[in-house]
This record gives sequence, C-alpha cells and structure tokens, in this order.
Amino acid sequence: QVRLVESGGGVVQAGGSLRLSCAASGRTFSGHAMGWFRQAPGKEREFVTAIIWSDGRTYYADFVKGRFTVSRDNTKNTGYLQMNSLKPEDTAVYYCAGGQDTTYYSLSYYKRPSTYDYWGQGTLVTVSS
Repeated sequence: QVRLVESGGGVVQAGGSLRLSCAASGRTFSGHAMGWFRQAPGKEREFVTAIIWSDGRTYYADFVKGRFTVSRDNTKNTGYLQMNSLKPEDTAVYYCAGGQDTTYYSLSYYKRPSTYDYWGQGTLVTVSS
C-alpha cells in the first residue's frame, strides 16, 4: 500500500506561482505513475499532468502546457507540481495519485482517474484576482 500526502497549497494572486509536493510512503514508488488532478467547486475532477517514475515521461492537459511543470525526486520519493502564471480559474483542490501500471504510452490512459490506485487527501489552491 502506498500513502500519498500533498502539501504546498495556499492563496496566491493571479500571475503568481506555487509548488505542490506529493510525498509517497509505504513502499517504493518506482515503477509507478504519479498523476495530478484538480477539482473546482461544483465541477468534476479533471486531469492536470502525470509523470512516469521510471523514465520521466510526462503528460499534460492542454490548459496547463507552458504554465505547469511536473517533476519527481526519486531519492525523496516525492513528486512536484510547479505552477506558474496562475489564474483564478486554477482555483481548486489538487490531488496527487499513484498508478501501478505504466506500460501504456498514451495521454488518454493517464487522464483517466480509474488508472490510479492510490490518492492523496488533496491540497487547496486559491488564486485571487
């Protein structure tokens, strides 16, 4: 069993930056995919980005390309989501998730919440205008 804990959320002005962290514990995260999703009030959970732990492959939703960057530190078993040029519409609870099957090379696969086996509790990001 893998436990995921997000941190780094908070309140930021539009145009600002935040870096979220997702620490994995319980077992090694190697061989997993780490996905980031978000859910705004009254909206469905949506995919933001994913990174494959073993080879660093990354996948991004179109709406964050050029603004958000996903990365990981294998030595710390921690993933990061660097968010720049934040907009009020980025306000949401951000979740990280872990998936055990990384054999697919498809954005559509990693966009699906059902791909992931473990979920963190979420961290709130509020972007003020």
